[in-house]
Amino acid sequence: MYGPPVDLSFKDITNATGALMEVPRNGLRPLKTNSKGEYLSRSLCLSNNSISNLIDLEYICEHFLAEPWNIGWLDLSFNKITCIEPVLCELRELRVLYLHGNAIWELSEVDKLKELQYLHNITLHGNVIGKSSKYRKHVICTLPQLKMIDFSAVTPDERVLANVCQNWSNRGKAEKSPMTVTNS
Repeated sequence: MYGPPVDLSFKDITNATGALMEVPRNGLRPLKTNSKGEYLSRSLCLSNNSISNLIDLEYICEHFLAEPWNIGWLDLSFNKITCIEPVLCELRELRVLYLHGNAIWELSEVDKLKELQYLHNITLHGNVIGKSSKYRKHVICTLPQLKMIDFSAVTPDERVLANVCQNWSNRGKAEKSPMTVTNS
């Protein structure tokens, strides 16, 4: 039912207005559309552009995709993105997210992606955060469901680390929750 990615890479897009005027690249497989001209795809490629923020991402998805809420693969690599916008967390079905080669400089930005429970593949290398010695550990602890980071599999040892982090986090939540007082 779903076709190949809607490819808007190398279009010098800086914002939604620019994207809406573009025609997707032709790939090896032809793009399929519905009666409204929206593409039957769960994948969107916006790589190698000049996008600096994701505020208008919702409009781009709604314009090009027949089921924008069902997007599973998003390539935003090689842009000028400095932070992870909340709109990414609205893409609840997202499984693959490429953000490598951007300008994300705060490791805490990754924390915003916790809501994406199906996310199993992410790339963040080539950002300033990738230079931190805590980078990979932080990403794994923050997103324990990941199977791949930066095109490398999460190792069994890293999986153990993610479980330890998860248990530690859950323990902290339990300690912070209010105690219920019962009358005997």
